[in-house]
Amino acid sequence: MSNKFVLDVVKRTGTSVERNMEMISNKLESEEFTKHEKYVVTKLNYQRSSRILKTYSVNENLRNFVLQINEPQLWMIITEDWCGDSAQNIPYISKIAELNPMIDLKLISRDENPDIMDLYLTDGQLKSIPKFVAFDMKGNELFQWGPRPKLAQEVVNKGKNEGLSKDEFLSKLHFYYADNKGKNLEDEFLILLNSLKMVLHS
Repeated sequence: MSNKFVLDVVKRTGTSVERNMEMISNKLESEEFTKHEKYVVTKLNYQRSSRILKTYSVNENLRNFVLQINEPQLWMIITEDWCGDSAQNIPYISKIAELNPMIDLKLISRDENPDIMDLYLTDGQLKSIPKFVAFDMKGNELFQWGPRPKLAQEVVNKGKNEGLSKDEFLSKLHFYYADNKGKNLEDEFLILLNSLKMVLHS
């Protein structure tokens, strides 16, 4: 499968963060979905994302890097609305993308696009989300990120090594997110964008 094919799928079926939030809101208002096993976590994720979208401002250093992008880019995120890491990270990426009209950010469903997900497995086997991939408009891949900041991954690894239950290490993970407020994500995107700038100007 070519990157051009991926690009075409994302352009055709991808949704904006704003539209995705509307869709989740509508789903949460559905009486039928209130009985679904994912209702509680989806509602919590929606609340987390909404809070970040309302309160977060991109730091000046990262803002300057993003504003230097002068050719169109498509930023794809593979996600699902029940995913806690997506809820905690996508709003930051959305605010970063909003800074520059050259960036078109689109979300696609992991479960509805298994062929695309299989191209971006974590450690070659895990279908971890969110998975972020940036392309130029010719379909060339520029950089990847995900499914979570490195320090967040260390929180997960430490919890698993200590024999914590899934609920216990996820609680620690979300405490990390609440305390960090996107700072590690910003740092990692600065590195990615700086590396891209160096490649493009080499």
